Amino acid sequence: MDARVTYRVEKSIATITMDDGKVNVLSPEMIAELNHALDLAIADEAVVVLTSTARTFCAGFDLGELGRGPAAAYALVRSGFELAARLLSFPRPVVIACPGAAVAMGVFLLLSGDYRVGAAGSYKMTVNEVALGMTLPSPAIEICRERLAPAHFNRAIVLGEGFSPGDAVTAGILDRVVPAADLAAAARATAAEAAKLDMAAHAATKLLVREQLLTRIRAAIASPAGLGLPDDAEG
Repeated sequence: MDARVTYRVEKSIATITMDDGKVNVLSPEMIAELNHALDLAIADEAVVVLTSTARTFCAGFDLGELGRGPAAAYALVRSGFELAARLLSFPRPVVIACPGAAVAMGVFLLLSGDYRVGAAGSYKMTVNEVALGMTLPSPAIEICRERLAPAHFNRAIVLGEGFSPGDAVTAGILDRVVPAADLAAAARATAAEAAKLDMAAHAATKLLVREQLLTRIRAAIASPAGLGLPDDAEG
């Protein structure tokens, strides 16, 4: 695998690990490497565990890339939500092992997994666009509306509230929290149970359940306007 992502498969479980040496921002390179790892998981017919080595699971989009201009911003944001849609529709179960903070697109990536295990700790998970003066793109709102507990949706999206791991379970960001030392084993055990499913039934049911969500995401990313970007951002 490449520099930012490692891939390891064992007993039909593929572990995909992000590590850019910093806070795992979603750059064009990171997204491309994640997609390559998912290609390998399909070829290996493996259940996926997506994780990171850093205390920050993912700090969102690469701000340097977003600052390169409207065309670069559109390409990056579109590819990020295409990755989220791919995870949401992945033909095998996707377990996410979250060792630390998730911010903005990092939260949307986390919400795109089928089962999400978080490490106990003092970190937060936050959708902070409003605090930074940004309007959330439509696909982000759709993912959060689908996956967050209704009582926490406005708090997370409109108020930009940060959630501790325990509160993130109540909010629907995580499914459960385990001691940090147990994170990898817990995620792998969850993946091993998921590997017992009938994969054809799993894939078909997942698509039926998320059909409307995926349609809304794909419609929104088809043009810059759907992501809140200038109409001429396609370049």
